[in-house]
Amino acid sequence: MDSSHSTHSADTKTVDATHLENAGVKGKGGLDERNLPTYQDAKTRRILRKVDFRLIPMLTLLYVLAFLDRGNIGNAKVAGMNEDLGLTGTQYNLALTVFFFPYAIFEVPSNIVLKLLRPSIWMCILMLSWGLVMTFQGLVKNYEQLVVTRVLLGVTESGFFPAATYLLTIWYCRFEIQTRIAVFFSAASLAGAFSGLLAFAIEKLNGKGGLEGWRWIFILEGIATVIVGLTLPWTLPDSPAMAGFLTQDEKEHLQRRLEQDAGTSSGQVQIGEKFQWKFLRAALTEWRLYFGVIAYWGNSICLYGFTYSAPSIILQLGYSAANAQLLTIPIYIVGVLSVLLFARIADKRRSRWIFIVTPFCISAIGFIALLSIPHPKYPGLTYAFLFTIPAGVYPPLVGILAWVGNNLAPSWKRAVGMALLISLGNLGGAIGSNIFLEGQKPHYPLGYGFSLGIVVGAIGCALTLAYSWDRANKKRDAVSENEVRARHSEQELLDMGDRSPLYRYVV
Repeated sequence: MDSSHSTHSADTKTVDATHLENAGVKGKGGLDERNLPTYQDAKTRRILRKVDFRLIPMLTLLYVLAFLDRGNIGNAKVAGMNEDLGLTGTQYNLALTVFFFPYAIFEVPSNIVLKLLRPSIWMCILMLSWGLVMTFQGLVKNYEQLVVTRVLLGVTESGFFPAATYLLTIWYCRFEIQTRIAVFFSAASLAGAFSGLLAFAIEKLNGKGGLEGWRWIFILEGIATVIVGLTLPWTLPDSPAMAGFLTQDEKEHLQRRLEQDAGTSSGQVQIGEKFQWKFLRAALTEWRLYFGVIAYWGNSICLYGFTYSAPSIILQLGYSAANAQLLTIPIYIVGVLSVLLFARIADKRRSRWIFIVTPFCISAIGFIALLSIPHPKYPGLTYAFLFTIPAGVYPPLVGILAWVGNNLAPSWKRAVGMALLISLGNLGGAIGSNIFLEGQKPHYPLGYGFSLGIVVGAIGCALTLAYSWDRANKKRDAVSENEVRARHSEQELLDMGDRSPLYRYVV
């Protein structure tokens, strides 16, 4: 064990064999892994509470605004946008779709910029940009102008989500990540609920300033984004090393535990390495990442299809436009609770795959039911099964983000890899925007059927990843540390990142 482990072992507690078994660490290869530092003492908990209070609420607020701004077009449609702009169903779907192509293209470059700039400065630039675009979207006069603003919104919002998820990996260890991602990602569900409530209230401004109610939805939400974005250089912490609210000892404590978060008592990872092209190549050629993308589509296709269509689906069940907005709220609240529950259990059990597959199965049951119900004959039953969509497809995305982030090292590979995962994964939104077709209402066989198919595919990919990473761990367990160190220098092992024989994957 290296000197940093020995010097700071007083700050840690030991973990039992069962705990390690759940983490995928078998204790073979001559390593006494019952002495693996986990930094779960009172000092660590106190420091993490300080970080939580400063970082998580801010990221949550930012994601609420981001999700409101990309999804409020669904509320604007119900409030009369399509009629006022003379949009056909196809034109509306295309306006939804064009957002995702620039959104996907610019995510990887954005995370590279993130590694070169202070995260708070880069995210400030992003928020100001998309807030202004959203504000001007409230002034569009026709279909062409709406498409332009949606393209620009995709460009300016593209960097936020990969930046926010990567930022969490700068602060937290592998079995602390999913719960934190869940807290701020559940803001997506809150945004869905809040969006309906906010749209209901803002519609009352119809006619004010000579503008329709749906225009005020875009304008006011855009202005709110600009105001919050201006505060980020002072309100969003960048990294432990730059955190003014931490003492020097607390900064060093966080740094040590992150470096030692490799799954074994002797494995370490680099967290502040300089850019090298090999890290970019390592991320782009990681085949497991592309299986993660398919699993991600199990969320993004269903999520965006549902988000843009939920108010319309409920409207077609016989409810008024105002009530359709309000009735989306309980559905999204259930999604929030589901995300938090599965994430908390996953971190506590130190496992990922089962807490991805299980909620996907819940959503699959819901899609089968929605395909079978003769809509709109049983509006109450249809409405009840709509709850299974956010409850079933929201938690897996958090699990996939945490899982892939857990298993990519060093930090440059993780930054690029997570951005690539999110970039390609969010292309599913372009598909989801076009599967709930106006001409198929209220049955939506393509929407529900395609969603069911991709969920089944996502389950298959998650099981494949679990098998692959578990098999890799078992192979590494069979080789002793002495053999590994005889073949590689310490720097070579650090440069290998997750390919190091001393690194253990999370399963």
